Amino acid sequence: MAAYGLYTHIRSNRRRSVALLIGLLLLVYLMTFAGALIAEAFLDDRASFDEIVARALRDLIGSAPFVTIGTAIWLLIAYRFHQRMIDALTGGHEVTRREQPRLYNLLENLCISRGIPMPKLKIMDSAALNAFATGLNQKQYSITVTSGLMDRLNDAELEAVLAHELTHIRNGDVRMMVIAVIMAGVISFAAEIFFRMMFRGGMRMGRGSSSGGSDRKGGAGAAILLAVVLIAVAWFLSLVIRFALSRSREFLADAGAVELTKNPDAMIMALRKIENRGELEGVTSAVMEMCVDNPRAGFADMFATHPPMDRRIDALVRMAGGHDPGPLASLPEPDPIEAATREEAAGATQPEPQQGPWSEPQPAPESAARDGPWGPARG
Repeated sequence: MAAYGLYTHIRSNRRRSVALLIGLLLLVYLMTFAGALIAEAFLDDRASFDEIVARALRDLIGSAPFVTIGTAIWLLIAYRFHQRMIDALTGGHEVTRREQPRLYNLLENLCISRGIPMPKLKIMDSAALNAFATGLNQKQYSITVTSGLMDRLNDAELEAVLAHELTHIRNGDVRMMVIAVIMAGVISFAAEIFFRMMFRGGMRMGRGSSSGGSDRKGGAGAAILLAVVLIAVAWFLSLVIRFALSRSREFLADAGAVELTKNPDAMIMALRKIENRGELEGVTSAVMEMCVDNPRAGFADMFATHPPMDRRIDALVRMAGGHDPGPLASLPEPDPIEAATREEAAGATQPEPQQGPWSEPQPAPESAARDGPWGPARG
């Protein structure tokens, strides 16, 4: 079950990340060609289909450098500001050890135990039980936990969830998911623009002159139809690529959490508590796909981004020897007194380190410096 740090999985994710970027560029070119078809059809609705396609190809070749630069700028903006966009959407805010000593200490201990750079720690004010990791590099990585998760999970269970997200970061799953979301966003944005342009231009074209022959009118209509098909294909492929990312990443993250904490029962209990309680209100599907659990299942489970919870727990029971309590119908309400006590214990100050024989001598108090062995010194 020691799936944490599987180098084959990490290398595979790196290759997939590069493939996603290449696929993004190809789909953008496809969308550009579709837009050129629509533009040429509207500019000269009497041209034949072959003429419109040839002009659109020339337009694509001429605009390729600008499209490439525009896509690079889009990726740069997403690279620099995607975390701010997610925080604005979820309301997540960074916390320090002083503000959340319990959560901070759990994450810090996990990172120290494996020599992992500690990501930023954030909290989202929500009664839902969920958590997710984001970022594209070590400086950007962060883990966001809902306040509901902190209230309902004990320390061992909360530690397992943090270890799950740390494994996603280490295995490269977070970077790959962010790239996939950016890719789908580019295509969806372009598709919406093209469809708006097409419908408005189509109304103008319908009110225009109808003196042209049916063959020429058919050429423009066929070009527009081809453009619509290409846009739909590009949009569909962006979704397929995004949803087709291996769901095994969740099994590996669960396994990595067990390897980090050595406590399969805590991971299983955390999953049971999160089950059907992780819906984040007002959050897009792109963010839900990064969470520990995504209750928004795909059509007939075909496009589901997470495997069923029962399968994940069954894998932990079979491979790690954990014990499954079964689905939990309800959870007890959090005890505010117990929570306050737990926070005080986590934030308790550490005792002062004792001085060793080779330690630097501490300066004596001012009063002691003036006093001699037989009493206070006299001026």
